[in-house]
Amino acid sequence: MRVVVTGAAGFIGGQVTDALSHAGHEVLAVDAPGRALCPDAARPGWARLAGRPGVTRIEADLALDDLAGLVEADAIVHLAGRPGVRSSWGAGRALAERDNVTATRRLLEACAGRPARLRPRVVVASSSSVYGSAGLRPNREDDALDPASPYAVSKVEVERLTRQAARDGLRTVLLRYFSVYGPRQRPDMAFHRFVEAVLDGRPLPVFGDGRRSRSFTHVGDVAAATLAAVAAELPPGIAINVGHPEPVRVRAAIELLTGVLGVPAEIRSETPVAGDATRTWADPGRAARLLGWTAQTALAGGLADQISWHRGLRVHEEVRAG
Repeated sequence: MRVVVTGAAGFIGGQVTDALSHAGHEVLAVDAPGRALCPDAARPGWARLAGRPGVTRIEADLALDDLAGLVEADAIVHLAGRPGVRSSWGAGRALAERDNVTATRRLLEACAGRPARLRPRVVVASSSSVYGSAGLRPNREDDALDPASPYAVSKVEVERLTRQAARDGLRTVLLRYFSVYGPRQRPDMAFHRFVEAVLDGRPLPVFGDGRRSRSFTHVGDVAAATLAAVAAELPPGIAINVGHPEPVRVRAAIELLTGVLGVPAEIRSETPVAGDATRTWADPGRAARLLGWTAQTALAGGLADQISWHRGLRVHEEVRAG
């Protein structure tokens, strides 16, 4: 199968590209690493795809460039976009609109421009942020959406465009990712910041009091769900939660992390982020029924995996410097 992955230099995109390549698919990896939220992290991710068997890299800006040639595929996994609740306020609002909404609209239009029999299946990344904060039960896909940040609003619009494309004849599916962590996580994300702080001997920078809870979901599990969505026959336009079913408080996650590292937790509280959910909580029942997927990685093991990656980076940097 020929599969296009947009955002292939990114945290999730790189893992999905690897998984597709290992499964024997022909992959067209698309990104504009210089425009990433964290270019210094995206560029190494882009470089590591060079020479990978079955992977061809193309640099393209989905909001500007001609996309007709990029959509000649059996499937597209659309992971490119502007992530982050915190960075979407102020000047970031326009960037979220451009890189999430405009880019997705142009990609879907390019797919719709193909002859009907040649149109690819399109798997589109959404986010648990479209729900806002979870209440007394986990969020299900038919819950009302309550976006509380410009980023979340942009993802709601991405979902609207994706459902409209389904009504117009495209085979689309929306995956709502919940609090993804693991190796290659972006430097702006919580566990990356926590691990680096501990390894540097600094206090952990925590937004708020650490009582917020998340359905932390390992990137390996997210990649597995995404590949399952590429292969499955699904109702067009359907949304599917991809998240661990057990929310964990940030403070409890920090205790697990520092326990793995064998150090006491020292926390530096920072001002809470506007629009940040107090709780994300996934009901993964639809993913289990339609994709045969459930999260396999417990948080303790997943954090050990991420810590190992951070330590490996440091060893590599020491070797280069020495």
